[in-house]
Amino acid sequence: MDVDAFAAVHEPEWRRLEELSGQRRLTGPEADELVRLYQSTAGHLSAVRSSAPDPHLVGRLSTLLGQARGRVAGSHELRLADVSRFFVLTLPAAFYRVRWWTVAVMVAWVALAVVVGVYTAGTPAALAQLGTPSQLEDYAQEAFEAYYSNYPAPDFAALVWTNNAWIAAQCIGLGITGVFPVYVLFVNAVGVGQAGAIMAAYGDLGVFFGLILPHGLMELTAIFIAGGTGLKLFWTAVSPGGRTRARALAQEGRSLVTVAVGLVLVLAVSGLVEGFVTPSVLPGWLKLVIGALVLAGYWSYTLVLGRRAVAAGETGDLEEDLAGHTLAQAG
Repeated sequence: MDVDAFAAVHEPEWRRLEELSGQRRLTGPEADELVRLYQSTAGHLSAVRSSAPDPHLVGRLSTLLGQARGRVAGSHELRLADVSRFFVLTLPAAFYRVRWWTVAVMVAWVALAVVVGVYTAGTPAALAQLGTPSQLEDYAQEAFEAYYSNYPAPDFAALVWTNNAWIAAQCIGLGITGVFPVYVLFVNAVGVGQAGAIMAAYGDLGVFFGLILPHGLMELTAIFIAGGTGLKLFWTAVSPGGRTRARALAQEGRSLVTVAVGLVLVLAVSGLVEGFVTPSVLPGWLKLVIGALVLAGYWSYTLVLGRRAVAAGETGDLEEDLAGHTLAQAG
């Protein structure tokens, strides 16, 4: 393809498309013309990319189509109905679709943490590798509990939220590798198992569970959700089903973003519990009740609203105008 000749032939169409895209108001015939020019220019871009990928021309046509798309599809303004739809349909559907991945990750994680904890607590050599007797005793009797009260509650809640949100984002964003989520979950499970072993060795296992469970029930579940979501994306790449691999990854990737946004809110709640409830003077049983209620609230939201949303056809994916779908065309 002679790029210069091609550009010279179609330049009037592109200029007209640019002109129509910039007009504030369009008549009926002008709107029809805009759609026609948009479709033909999209075909021109496809031809240039496949036959003579000139960077300057590709960039120009891509920009022109981006401007025209807003006029063809219409701009999307955030409305109260959109927010309501997200929390009532889109988000619970996304959580619901990864529920079994979440449960599978949870079972594997808990099993590993228990095995590590029991083995470490019952093996003096393994326990000795974690520190000297004085260091372990200081950790069990002071450091572990002090961790939850060294900072003011608001600062600690913000710190925990930021840290856990970052871990969850990495599990989801790098989930397609299939390796990173497994690594993060493995390291986390081993760490918790070893911490429990140290506390048990010095007779403080009750303190361990009393401090970790109120916030940990929801916090760890959020990490399980993130890990399961990332692994689901990896499995989609391996086995896309009846969809093309590119389309399957695009759809699941957008649903994955929905889960990530939801987890920011979930981790904010668990951060508040860890910052204000865990180190508080409330009775231990009441702390556990609060943590259990938060977890029950999440699963009720996911199973009740999520099942209903999925039954109605929701997938957690974005709507077409937000997902960037373009008009189909021949050729």
